[in-house]
Amino acid sequence: MNRRFAASLVLGLAMALTSALTGALTPKTRIAAGARFTLEAMIPASFGGWTVDQDIVPLKPDPDQEAMLARLYDQTLARTYVDRAGNRVMLSIAYGGDQSKSLELHLPEVCYVAQGFQMLNSRPDTLATGFGRLPVRRLVARQDRRNEPITYWITIGDKAVNSGLDQKLRRLAYGLSGKIPDGMLVRVSTIQVNEDEAYRVQDRFVAAMLGAMAPPDRARLLGAGKAG
Repeated sequence: MNRRFAASLVLGLAMALTSALTGALTPKTRIAAGARFTLEAMIPASFGGWTVDQDIVPLKPDPDQEAMLARLYDQTLARTYVDRAGNRVMLSIAYGGDQSKSLELHLPEVCYVAQGFQMLNSRPDTLATGFGRLPVRRLVARQDRRNEPITYWITIGDKAVNSGLDQKLRRLAYGLSGKIPDGMLVRVSTIQVNEDEAYRVQDRFVAAMLGAMAPPDRARLLGAGKAG
């Protein structure tokens, strides 16, 4: 056996092994298979003094982004709520049944900047709820005189995670187990100059919303560990 033939044989075996491993490690089972729910029905239209304001809708994506969202997500929901004091909170939820590596969640840092906003003061935080502490990210998006503090969180499978590395590690863990996780992105925002006051209003809104939801629906929004 000459060296050239031996090298070709080793290379061929290595390629075959790589192909086999890739097939074995490629996730095949969608954990959301058979799931039946609608965001419209899942989120109450009225709760804890908050009601839907039909006159105002959250930031609407441009046509290109809207087409991309249609590919990324199975369901989306966009509503504005108002309370008796006139506080308004914009709620946006996106659900995707396949959150494998090829299907990244569309983060506010991306969609707001794409529409001409400056993204300011991005930081991780935790939101205390009656169902445990929730990892969230606090942002401020600004465009001209519009100042929009934002709070959002992500679920991958049955757990809420921080965006970035935690999100990737969670997805990797599912991939190694042969499962394809679903995912949820929940965003609340207000148009307000005072960021601290805006976050207090948002936290109060989230607490009221979660408290009004049925436990199975709440589990989808928070991760099964915080269903309560």
